[in-house]
Amino acid sequence: MDRLSLVSIPSNRHEYMKIAIVGMGYVGLPLSLQFGRAGITVIGLDIDPPKIAAINAGRSYIKHIPAEEIAAQVQGGRFRASADFGELRDTEAAIICVPTPLNKNREPDISFVLDTGRSIAPHLRRGMLVVLESTTYPGTTDEDLRAVLEKGSGLQAGIDFHLAFSPEREDPGNPDSKVALIPKVVGGLTPACRDRAVALYSRAVKTIVPVSSCRVAEATKLLENIFRSVNIALVNELKIVYGAMGIDIWEVIAAAKTKPFGFMPFYPGPGLGGHCIPIDPFYLTWKAREFGINTRFIELAGEVNSAMPHWVVGKVTDGLNSHRKSLNGSRVLVLGIAYKKNVDDMRESPAVEIMELLQAKGAEVAYHDPHVPVFPKMREHRFALSSIELTAESIRAYDCVLVATDHDVVDYELVRGNAALIVDTRRVFKESAPNIVRA
Repeated sequence: MDRLSLVSIPSNRHEYMKIAIVGMGYVGLPLSLQFGRAGITVIGLDIDPPKIAAINAGRSYIKHIPAEEIAAQVQGGRFRASADFGELRDTEAAIICVPTPLNKNREPDISFVLDTGRSIAPHLRRGMLVVLESTTYPGTTDEDLRAVLEKGSGLQAGIDFHLAFSPEREDPGNPDSKVALIPKVVGGLTPACRDRAVALYSRAVKTIVPVSSCRVAEATKLLENIFRSVNIALVNELKIVYGAMGIDIWEVIAAAKTKPFGFMPFYPGPGLGGHCIPIDPFYLTWKAREFGINTRFIELAGEVNSAMPHWVVGKVTDGLNSHRKSLNGSRVLVLGIAYKKNVDDMRESPAVEIMELLQAKGAEVAYHDPHVPVFPKMREHRFALSSIELTAESIRAYDCVLVATDHDVVDYELVRGNAALIVDTRRVFKESAPNIVRA
């Protein structure tokens, strides 16, 4: 029998007072703030000194998170940041919110999770809870993370400490996406582990969805994003098919979504971006091979979505050709380089791949994005560029303006009135015009 269920405070009565959250990015920071609002003291652990300094000074480095919200929790004594994992000795739980990217071979890279586990392990105490929130393949928590925690601590998961998985469900830039209101799926290594995690999240989140295991919780997150990836691939493919027939896919979707049942609208774009949809499906395809299963449907969707940046560049080439210009030597201004509208998040942004493809074909590339004033340092992409000012004169200086991300703050009428050629991947221009190409 699970010894913790016998010797620990029953989970439905356990009152968490101080926890640590590892990774102060787009998931960890808002989660920390929500726990702080709920009255729990949070230590935000990160290896990035500028983030630590910003938090402790009450500053924000994520555009959609107001500095005032950070300052309120810091000044109230409920939140501070540190690089010292020794801080775990005074906490009752550690939540891991670190990246899980793909490597160059599109294979899962869980090194950040395992390194974090190794950093936590020496400070684990009996009765502590460790929760992984990073998206990953089924088995990561109860096999890979468990192994490093047990090896480094000498304790046994489910006997000496609690272990659980609860997938993040962040939607950056969506004003309706609030941590407290998004239902939280929670699965544990044992029922007692699950119940202890439920007790923690119940302090800060309105609705908790307990499931039978860590693997079910891990698989739930993958299903959510595979569902989106497959449906986006479908409309991206239909965009090309209907476009060849002279049919506007956006008008078709608008009509189809009037059906009150059996249909959910998804929209085409220049490719997939963000920390979830371009990556998560491949975690499952990789793990499925271990069981001798080919995930053909998921992989086909990935191929369709991955091809979109190339298709967009083809539309730019066609548009320039219609103006008797070659892509080689042309000046192209990319509007919006964040992965989605109204955020500064650059992770997996298709705009970056489009910029690289354009540059490789001889185009001179620049960008305008009020949310990304300077092109950031990225693992695999390098551009020594800053956002240009958008004026009538600057727009006229380019042979083509490519709308890659449809930020609301951009003056699209200014663009329409001054651009010689517009390639629109987001349908910001509803009416057709001689200088507008749909992509």
